[in-house]
Amino acid sequence: MQNPTQDTMRELLENAKSIAVVGLSDKEDRTSFQIAKAMQQEGYKIIPVNPTVDEVLGEKSYNTLAEVEESIDIINVFRRPEHLVEVAEDALNTNCKVFWAQQGIVNEEADELLKENEFTVIMDSCIKVVHAVTVGK
Repeated sequence: MQNPTQDTMRELLENAKSIAVVGLSDKEDRTSFQIAKAMQQEGYKIIPVNPTVDEVLGEKSYNTLAEVEESIDIINVFRRPEHLVEVAEDALNTNCKVFWAQQGIVNEEADELLKENEFTVIMDSCIKVVHAVTVGK
């Protein structure tokens, strides 16, 4: 498993307008909420994907990625590694080709599946930190 270069990640973030956040919690003390809120404040449209909530950060939540009707530029995942294959399979049903698993989240099987389907895959990396280091300068 190898992540793209920092230049590639910067380019992805500069060109993206929407981020579907899988596992986005509506609890303000959760990392997923804090990261999504920070990215929303940077100007990205946040699309919550979590079947246990109706709305997060003023946006309608979807049960699955496949249900999202609008365009997705980056899929950002806050789920445990054992759930990544399921999320990756759901990602195949979207128009998105960028799959970003947060810091501490790695799954080789999901990585292989996504790359076989021409996804750019980033794992074990915080989208907010990469944005701050590469774009937010």
